[in-house]
Amino acid sequence: MRAVLLSLFALLLGLAPATAQTANPAEQFVSGQIRAGLSILNDNGLAPDARERKFEDFLLGATDLKRIAVFTLGNANATPAQRDAFAAAFNDYATAVYRSYFQHYNGQSLSVAGSASNGPGDTIVHARMDDPNGGRPLAVDFRVRTDGPKPLVIDIGIAGIWLALTQRDDFAAFLARNGGNVDALTAHLGDVAKSYR
Repeated sequence: MRAVLLSLFALLLGLAPATAQTANPAEQFVSGQIRAGLSILNDNGLAPDARERKFEDFLLGATDLKRIAVFTLGNANATPAQRDAFAAAFNDYATAVYRSYFQHYNGQSLSVAGSASNGPGDTIVHARMDDPNGGRPLAVDFRVRTDGPKPLVIDIGIAGIWLALTQRDDFAAFLARNGGNVDALTAHLGDVAKSYR
């Protein structure tokens, strides 16, 4: 399930936008990210490797991976140095997974359908993904923080399943099987990242 959610996360920030009127900064941000991702995916003037790197940079600029890493590590017993090493490994892991799913873009469209406040500076943007082949539409939610220097996606929900929550559960299970060893989890993320290269 985690791999499916990661692939959808990577794809959804680059899908073809359907026309939508935006009403607030979080909705405007998501709509803008859809347009920006699409322009990269459709830029045939770039070599495939260059387009892939540009799309990866785009994804990293649209998400707060450090915040997501800290959240997914949860209450694990770790020193500040271990937390920093985990965050760096998580960044490599996430970008490797995003890169591996880069080629799955297939003309889907995504339209912003509204939003709901989740607290000050924290908005859930509701969207709908439509399949160009007539498949069933999919509900997609972006959790966007707007209380920093710029808006950033901190989680994504696909049909009610949240990516960061799923990863946190997966990592907690790994730690439980490995005596709470954060270094082992960090090394595991590094191994997973290498496996995608």
